[in-house]
Amino acid sequence: MRFERIALSGPPGALAAELRALVPAPGSVSDQVAEIIAEVRAEGDAAVLAYTRKLDTGDADPRALTVSEDELREAEEALDPSVRRGLERAIANVEVVAAARMSGTERIVELGSHTVALRKLPVARAAVYVPGGRAPYPSTAGVVPARVAGVGEIAVSSPPGADGEIDRTVMAACRLAGASHVHRMGGAQAISALAYGTASVTAVDAIVGPGNLYVQEAKRQVSGQVGIDGFAGPSDLLVIADGDAEPEPLALDLLAQAEHGPGTLVVAVSGSETLLDVLEDRLRGAPDTGAVACLVGVAGTDQALELAEGFAPEHLQLVGQDAEPLAPRVTRAGCIFVGAAAGTAFGDYIAGSNHILPTGGAARFASGLTPEHFLRAVAEVRIRAPEKLAREAAPVARAEGFELHARSMEVRIRDNHPR
Repeated sequence: MRFERIALSGPPGALAAELRALVPAPGSVSDQVAEIIAEVRAEGDAAVLAYTRKLDTGDADPRALTVSEDELREAEEALDPSVRRGLERAIANVEVVAAARMSGTERIVELGSHTVALRKLPVARAAVYVPGGRAPYPSTAGVVPARVAGVGEIAVSSPPGADGEIDRTVMAACRLAGASHVHRMGGAQAISALAYGTASVTAVDAIVGPGNLYVQEAKRQVSGQVGIDGFAGPSDLLVIADGDAEPEPLALDLLAQAEHGPGTLVVAVSGSETLLDVLEDRLRGAPDTGAVACLVGVAGTDQALELAEGFAPEHLQLVGQDAEPLAPRVTRAGCIFVGAAAGTAFGDYIAGSNHILPTGGAARFASGLTPEHFLRAVAEVRIRAPEKLAREAAPVARAEGFELHARSMEVRIRDNHPR
């Protein structure tokens, strides 16, 4: 074990960075990982088994990838009773604390021998990226949730135009929304500056917001240094509409999202071929923005919903007496717009639902930007009676091969306490 003794003689923040530097950053394995991912996507089980043989089993033939129910039951039955007791207690405690977290409030969980206090704390500094490119975007959607979360400093970064200046509407929106700083910089260089800091830019703890592929790849690469909201790709919209829906507003909704340009995907789904024919005429006559439009005929709303759930759209619109009741059944969408009056553009600007949403099907697992993206869940543990916990947990630690973990808990046992 390497040993260092350091006396604090300067700013504590600088020493914190020096302490982190004592452990070198891990080497990059991005190329190797990319190769593995590509092979698994192409070859499935065969690739997984080949890599398992190469990397895990020492060239021995791997067993089936999925453990059978019989094997799981046999493992449970063979479990040492003391290890089982410890695992059951751990599972029960984790379940109680997890359920308490679902309440969304700060609270103290009483567990007999100890308490777990749950708190949510904002990051100290956050940054919101506001794209430039084809058009400027107001920055309120990212700044306001950060401010509501209690973030102390909120920076906005946006690329300057040919004149060296950020769009003045964006600058005004930053001020109105409560941004602390605004930086004239864009692209991967902006994300890097925000993550690591420069002479002019203070490093932040979280970076959110959409942007081009360079911006998103930069966010991905610095995500070990800072928190990010996710990988924001091109926009998409899926509309489910009945035959009685008015076609012109729907056409405009689709064309409005298509304004976002290349890579944008807009999809209209309906059981009415007549409605789809009208939409096709309208879309084919529109200027080419580089977006892709699709019209899909389905047998009914259940089939339309199944398609939407598989697609997991960034924006989902439900229009018509049969389509609108689908809303409570939707489980995969960034934002759902219900009714003929609820055009997606309202969500982009003024509805308040936030227009920074999961794209590329990420609505299967991700959410639109909320104050939660700027909050960290912290648990504060106070143990009054460590003896019972130590006796239950030590066998689990030893089963994992961590003797010193077991001893560090057992040292808290006092012989004068009842077992």
